[in-house]
Amino acid sequence: MRIIGIFPNSSKQNVDVVLNNIIETLKDEEIKILIPEKSAQELGYNEYSASREEIIRQIDLAITIGGDGTLLSTARKIAEAGIPICGINMGRLGFLAEVEVSELSTKLAKILRGDYEVEERLMLDAVIKRDNTTKEISAALNDVVITKGGFSRMLRLKLFIDGIFTANYQADGLIIATSTGSTGYSLSAGGPIINPNLKVVLITPICPHTLNARSLIISSEEEVRINTVETQTDIVLTIDGQIVHELLPGDEVIIKRTPYAAKFIKFEDKSYYETLRTKLWRGE
Repeated sequence: MRIIGIFPNSSKQNVDVVLNNIIETLKDEEIKILIPEKSAQELGYNEYSASREEIIRQIDLAITIGGDGTLLSTARKIAEAGIPICGINMGRLGFLAEVEVSELSTKLAKILRGDYEVEERLMLDAVIKRDNTTKEISAALNDVVITKGGFSRMLRLKLFIDGIFTANYQADGLIIATSTGSTGYSLSAGGPIINPNLKVVLITPICPHTLNARSLIISSEEEVRINTVETQTDIVLTIDGQIVHELLPGDEVIIKRTPYAAKFIKFEDKSYYETLRTKLWRGE
């Protein structure tokens, strides 16, 4: 491994300190460093600046510095190229990030030695079908969410799984999440926690107007299709809570597994259940 891409969130406090520590370590090991142009300019590291296309074409591994949002955004950009990613947490929770700042030197040394495993995470493709046209949108690592806009009424959505009509929902929206995304928006909406090693898809209604609506777990090989009611207005589709698309009345959204997976760097001394305890359950 000779080239590493670093993706820092320049808005995070002290990100420049962490970035400098990483750069100095990698320089000592004669590792080539690439940083996205905008971030490199903002943080004063123009000598490592490169376009996104150059970075994806050249790097062997990616490191993000920020919160889960930084990791999600970067993973969507590099996953198709099969590049493994490691997140350094400088956010509030950082559930997806593997490394805390206090562990930086130890974990960076392990990365340079190749002392880690690569865990594949399911991602979802989404397509908006409108009249006789289709619009492909960015793949999702966490979730695809269909929800009402700021002032719309409750949505009416029809759910089909592998072409079979499954449910009518009257709700504020519907979350289609990966097992990675089960600890995100879906969890807040009452959905279950799913180990990310399980390749399943989770469907969770948002504030359903019924007493018997529950989350539904299906195979990642099954295709999800959601129809909006033709009279419904002010609907939006979001990808990982970061990319927004406006839906029109009568639109159909088709969601299925991507042909590739996001690759996360994992260390043997880190357990998923330990992360649950320390970051979500706040146990002792």
